[in-house]
Amino acid sequence: MQPGPDRSDARQELAALVAAFRARLEWSASHGIAAVRAAPSPRGPCAPAGQAEPEPALAMPREGAARTIEAAQAEPEETVDGPRRLTRLRQDLGDCQRCRLAAGRRHIVFGAGSADADVMFIGEAPGQEEDQQGEPFVGAAGQLLTKMIEAMGLRRDEVYIANIIKCRPPQNRDPAPDEVDACEPFLRRQIESIGPRMVIAMGNFAAKTLLRTETGITRLRGRFFTYHGIPLMPTFHPAYLLRNPDGKRPAWQDLKAVMAEMDRLGLKRRR
Repeated sequence: MQPGPDRSDARQELAALVAAFRARLEWSASHGIAAVRAAPSPRGPCAPAGQAEPEPALAMPREGAARTIEAAQAEPEETVDGPRRLTRLRQDLGDCQRCRLAAGRRHIVFGAGSADADVMFIGEAPGQEEDQQGEPFVGAAGQLLTKMIEAMGLRRDEVYIANIIKCRPPQNRDPAPDEVDACEPFLRRQIESIGPRMVIAMGNFAAKTLLRTETGITRLRGRFFTYHGIPLMPTFHPAYLLRNPDGKRPAWQDLKAVMAEMDRLGLKRRR
């Protein structure tokens, strides 16, 4: 006897549910998210003709199944545009208490700029003024960075600016390894959300952290490296340039190399 219409509909919904969850779990695994892959059906082959098939081990009301299927088939993360992905990421970060820096900060400094930026600037950590305003690079070093960006034929709102960590360390000391470990995953997700074509690592700490090297900035700067498939140019931090004006000429050479690569890639900027 063939199943009646109601039972057939329920089986189709259950099959859709399994397929949706399987696709979601496979996507999560491919993005490094811990997940358990769906196991093969325990039911085995279909029952012989004339013999009643066992009921599914897991049953739910049809309305509940429909709602679960709808949730499982929601847009996967990679199909969501940059602004919404950044909004989700900021919500995931929340009122972060993942390291000791939370106790002394005034504001989380998440990042600022275009969610569709071709170029992303990454510094070390927020300073006092950034901590007070909740925005990256707003002090004297930020003003110099704005001039550097404009000299490249870009506007500040056309690039994205962030730091390795999002809370100010006391007395602007270097971030500790456990603080970087707690915060850097959010930076990586920012980079994935924005999808920049070029990354500029500003300063010794940012360059060494992103490139996983002990080599200093004076030896790293001036040549391209690769960060998760993205060209990365290390250069001096704007705060360093304010203290050491002799570094401005080599820093400008670094930016000229970035501009040449942008032109080669066909990225938009004003010449």
